[in-house]
Amino acid sequence: MATLFDPITIGDITLKNRVVMAPLTRNRSPKAVPNTLNVTYYEQRATAGLIITEATAITHQGQGYADVPGLYTPEALDGWRKVTDAVHAEGGKIVVQMWHVGRISHTDLQPGNGKPVAPSAIRAKSKTYLINEDGTGGFADTSEPRALETDELPGIVEDYRKAARAAIDAGFDGVEVHAANGYLIDQFLRSSSNQRTDAYGGSIENRARLLFEVMDAVTKEIGAGRTGIRLSPVTPANDVFDAEPQALFNHVVEGLAKHDLAYIHVIEGATGGPRDHQQGDKPFDFAALRAAYAAAGGKGAWMTNNGYDRDLALKAVESGDADLVAFGKLFIANPDLVERLRTDAPLNEPHQETFYGGGAEGYTDYPSLDQVA
Repeated sequence: MATLFDPITIGDITLKNRVVMAPLTRNRSPKAVPNTLNVTYYEQRATAGLIITEATAITHQGQGYADVPGLYTPEALDGWRKVTDAVHAEGGKIVVQMWHVGRISHTDLQPGNGKPVAPSAIRAKSKTYLINEDGTGGFADTSEPRALETDELPGIVEDYRKAARAAIDAGFDGVEVHAANGYLIDQFLRSSSNQRTDAYGGSIENRARLLFEVMDAVTKEIGAGRTGIRLSPVTPANDVFDAEPQALFNHVVEGLAKHDLAYIHVIEGATGGPRDHQQGDKPFDFAALRAAYAAAGGKGAWMTNNGYDRDLALKAVESGDADLVAFGKLFIANPDLVERLRTDAPLNEPHQETFYGGGAEGYTDYPSLDQVA
């Protein structure tokens, strides 16, 4: 029987335990370039079996929040190389979460102050994060998007491929394709945000087309064993909804099964909210989702996320319901979370007022157990 603290090999990546640091947007990379503060932050958390970085834009067009990192300039890649070197020096493994936000952006963040892009020209009832003229940060409504033309979509797929190659060249152990939380790929999947009438809209098969084209390109470029994907079947994050999420995401995982991916990362329920959140007429069956993946031949590790505490995580791995468990807010406040979970030690409480933007406070100054002692 496996435990949360046992090693595991996922695809081409061997991990020292099954505790994963979830991707966490922190808005501390001005000009989209990782810096020395970011190096310290990730280095502190290298005891995780796997670190998944904060969501990282594949292009300038893919940016949706101020001071989040990118993968599309030499300066950003040099910054990420310092992060990956530091994590590896501490014996850790790290993958980058590749991001295109689609309509969850603002004209202030787009090339030439243009409109954000989306499957359809439907404005999201959501917020983004901007830097004000006085240097302070704050949240603002997203801008009205424009619909991507059909002939633009191969270029989006190519952007993912190039970003994946850049990530490996910058020293990452792999990549996670962000297909969750109402960002571009998820916008294509959902009937609420995708009202296209071309080959990328309408049926479930059409709405999933972009996701599969991205995964085909990324896995061909860097290998399926260094590729993961994040899904959020029922989250309402960033104003997305689908009336038939079970059918939609069963189709998605069945299609993903053809690749021998490193892992599938599933957010159970509403991201950062209730685990039993429902979309459509029936509660979502996450066990059935995993069964559909396995029945189609899928062999990637199954990573679960959302609201896990120590007891729930231990039970999930020991029962076989999960191979890996990702923790978000607990990793913000506890750089040595693995040891705290292993010994059932008290946990630091995260300070939400310092989650987004700022400097070292609430970022790299949470004490470890040794420092507390």
